[in-house]
Amino acid sequence: MLSRTADHLFWMSRYTERAENTARLLDVNYDTSLMPQSSEEAQAAWAGLLRISELTPAYTEKYGPEIVASNVLDFMVRDERNPSSIASCLRGARENARAVRGTLTTEFWETQNQTWLELSRMLKGNAFERDPSQFFEWVKFRSHLSRGVAIGTMLRDEAFHFYRMGTFLERADNTARLLDVKYHAAYQDHTSDAAAMEEDFDFYQWSAILRSVSAFEVYRKVYRDVITPLKVAELLVLNPAMPRSMATCINEVVDRLGIVANDMSGETQRRAGKLKAELQYARIDEILATGLHAYLTQFLDRVNELGMSISKDFLVPTN
Repeated sequence: MLSRTADHLFWMSRYTERAENTARLLDVNYDTSLMPQSSEEAQAAWAGLLRISELTPAYTEKYGPEIVASNVLDFMVRDERNPSSIASCLRGARENARAVRGTLTTEFWETQNQTWLELSRMLKGNAFERDPSQFFEWVKFRSHLSRGVAIGTMLRDEAFHFYRMGTFLERADNTARLLDVKYHAAYQDHTSDAAAMEEDFDFYQWSAILRSVSAFEVYRKVYRDVITPLKVAELLVLNPAMPRSMATCINEVVDRLGIVANDMSGETQRRAGKLKAELQYARIDEILATGLHAYLTQFLDRVNELGMSISKDFLVPTN
């Protein structure tokens, strides 16, 4: 398989997943902002979204230091100069799909293309401003549809595995960023004291984290208990049955790497395998003892290194 083709498929899936993740975060934050809260709390929540995507400097350059909800929404939805906005991500996904049109099934290409065309019409028609929640649901639905069509129609060859590898690598990165930023917002001192976490517990803060990754019902099924920070962290970091947990995502990356392995990929597989083993045998109390923030920061660095290693071994950069 051509490295350039693999690169387009890898980034097509990453852009689609990133658009969905952004929609999830904005949707939950928008709903939470409608609840009674102080202006300081609301501003901190919107500032947290910018930190998750490392977009605070870019936002400040365009809008100034004041964090305004409408500006954050516009910046993260329609601003095509922001590479992580929903519009930029879905455009990037469509352009990468167009570059490998012959590799995709007709249904898959039409799904990607139609998503971009519909998005353009919706933004021009101000559908987002009229009903942000409905717009975010549409973005999530189109991502689900794209993923479902790929799984349902693509041949299980290298193209499919590079597509799925990009999805899970992006998802692992997003889950870690979400948990780190929300944890930091709740515990500025990054306490490793589980008892202190429970004492300062904010139900709405932690239930929002679960809802942003579609894990609210999953949490209830797994723990059958009230929501606690310790168990939320355990579910999203270590549970291999949770679709968006860090452990599940890395397990999938390792599996795909094993299938597409070549003579140069030994170091990449070693990195991924080591990360998988550490997640598999870790315990949440041990992670908290060393500091959740430090653990997540290190994980993000290693995911970024893994992505660069994959690019070096398999891909010809086109993005």
